[in-house]
Amino acid sequence: MQITPKPADLVELTAEWTGERFDSGRPRVPDDVLKTLSNATIEQAWGVLREEGYHRQYAGGWFETQPGTVLVGRAVTSMFLPHRPDLDATVVKAGAREGKLTGDRQNTWIIDSLVDGDVMVTDIFGKVKDGTVIGDNLATALAERTKAGAVIDGGIRDLDGIAALSGVNVFCRGTHPTAILDVSLAGINLPVRIGEATVLPGDVVLGTPSGVIFIPAHLAAKVAEASADVAIRDVFGKLRLTERVYGSADIDVPVWAEPIEQDFQQWRLGYDAGR
Repeated sequence: MQITPKPADLVELTAEWTGERFDSGRPRVPDDVLKTLSNATIEQAWGVLREEGYHRQYAGGWFETQPGTVLVGRAVTSMFLPHRPDLDATVVKAGAREGKLTGDRQNTWIIDSLVDGDVMVTDIFGKVKDGTVIGDNLATALAERTKAGAVIDGGIRDLDGIAALSGVNVFCRGTHPTAILDVSLAGINLPVRIGEATVLPGDVVLGTPSGVIFIPAHLAAKVAEASADVAIRDVFGKLRLTERVYGSADIDVPVWAEPIEQDFQQWRLGYDAGR
């Protein structure tokens, strides 16, 4: 058993990604793409993914530690299973073989693997009581390492301390004073299920007040480009609606009529020049 897959395994798992990778084999979507996506909406991303045949990349119904703080980063996935003695013993041995310490603190193994721009994405089967993957100490380490946050399909504890961490946002299913208990780590950087979504390591995580969407690495640049185009079209459309140049039936359509599109392209020249 391996806690973390070999680089070749991650390359095979994410074969549609052809760009730069971490030494682990995980896709490394460029920072400029992440920056653009930080201004995207869930709906914009969802529209592109739906067109590409990815219909189940969204998960909602979250509790946020920093409501209104957009979460963007590259997924480091992990999964916990209900505790089973023989499996747990194997996990502890595998962890020791891979240089991981303290077999009873398997949640720390995830934290120790994170780097800047990562988002910890953890499937702990919705467990909140005794399913608190992080408290304020591990959240502090997570914040320092990632500058982003986490998506935990389970619980957290020490909410006051976690909420005091600025610039990071943790999406979770709830809070509870208990510590994590009676679970075993199945692995890091493997496919996991979050709600109805399947998440692969290296997916771009976008979390907003609307929920969380997991963008396959190979589609991240396309989503970023499309989202930026939609955003600027929204500026133009709302401007023209405010000016009463066009009516809502003219603007609120999938494709604008040719005269409106020409008007937009002309307006965009001046808009881009003034930025």
